Amino acid sequence: MPGGNTRTTVYRQPHQVYAVCGDGCRIVDVDGNVRIDANGNFTSLIHGYGHPGIMEAAARQLALGTCYGMATESEILLSEMLCDRLPSVERLRYANSGTEAVMNAIKAARAFTERPKIAKCEGAYHGTYDAAETSQDANPSNWGKAEEPESVPTAKGTPRGVLDDVVVIPFNNVEASEKILRASGNSLAGVLVDVMPNRAGLVPASEAFLKMLRQVTRDLGAVLILDEVITFRLGYNGAQGRFGVDPDLTTLGKVIGGGFPVGAVGGKADVMSVFDPSKGAPALPHGGTFSANPMSMMAGVAALTSLSPEDFDRLDRLGARFDSQISECFANNGAEAQVTGLGSLRRVHLTSAPLTDYRSTVAAADGAKRVAALARALFDEGVIIGGNGLMAFSTAMVEADIDEIVETFDRALKRLAD
Repeated sequence: MPGGNTRTTVYRQPHQVYAVCGDGCRIVDVDGNVRIDANGNFTSLIHGYGHPGIMEAAARQLALGTCYGMATESEILLSEMLCDRLPSVERLRYANSGTEAVMNAIKAARAFTERPKIAKCEGAYHGTYDAAETSQDANPSNWGKAEEPESVPTAKGTPRGVLDDVVVIPFNNVEASEKILRASGNSLAGVLVDVMPNRAGLVPASEAFLKMLRQVTRDLGAVLILDEVITFRLGYNGAQGRFGVDPDLTTLGKVIGGGFPVGAVGGKADVMSVFDPSKGAPALPHGGTFSANPMSMMAGVAALTSLSPEDFDRLDRLGARFDSQISECFANNGAEAQVTGLGSLRRVHLTSAPLTDYRSTVAAADGAKRVAALARALFDEGVIIGGNGLMAFSTAMVEADIDEIVETFDRALKRLAD
């Protein structure tokens, strides 16, 4: 394995640390060390490890079979739950990851409009599909003017043609983004947006920005794609319910699989009709050997069954408790720091500079390097967060766990100050 593992996001130096098991909100590694998991496999494990309902559903399905070359009732059950929670979603198709979900949403927008270009926000992460990852790692050396961001490749070798068909807009800049989008006119197939993009700082989108995107896409006949792969965990009706967005397409993943691989794209019936093979060859053929496999579907049904409005309220309270205590912790340690995010999602920044978009986050480059060092110190002290400061609270946590996380932050900050 290049580098010694299979995911760049979990790569560690000087060697990998291997997990053995998880229980609740804790992970045990091969050396017997126990850590609080405040990352949840990059936000996917909203119930932590060993949730009884999910374990029972998975065991029951395992005895029946893990996958078939046929449709199963399980995909109907999960679809009914998702359509009930997301009024904008009338039809669904399943895949195996958030990356696949976004890829299929982009292809659906192009098939529906018969146009080539996709717009996305600078710095936003939407998986590893060529068009979706454009400009997610742009930097001052290549990103161009703030009001006219350049389309910048993330992976070396990305074809110029891909970049030419990606329109990059500045997150939360209403005037500049509207000007760019309207200039694309009838070549624009869709706009891809995350209302709280992690890699762009986990800063919420403004109401004015989201309203502009919805109005402009309607005016231009383009498709509004809302990426909820991460943010669906913000509420019972997802981020679109919390922010009041009515997208044409929604991409889902992570928590809807109950800890198993999953992705989904859903939306308005007319847009989703591009997948429909009932009247002959569809505008957008779509398959996948493990798409809608019953293990992921039934685990997802169990996960969502255990996510009531009251559960989201409790996660909000845990987040608020963390906010209050971590602010005091930062002050006691003389740390210039802040926390962004909502609900069960947080991101720690070791800077006091205002954060409104991707460029303001990048401007705090020294803070980002120190956050990576803090994440390593926290890991050694017994808490796991993302290397960029991303955190995800789970229903397996109680107030005492939040208190312990903050106490570990205190130890880690003191360790870095020595």
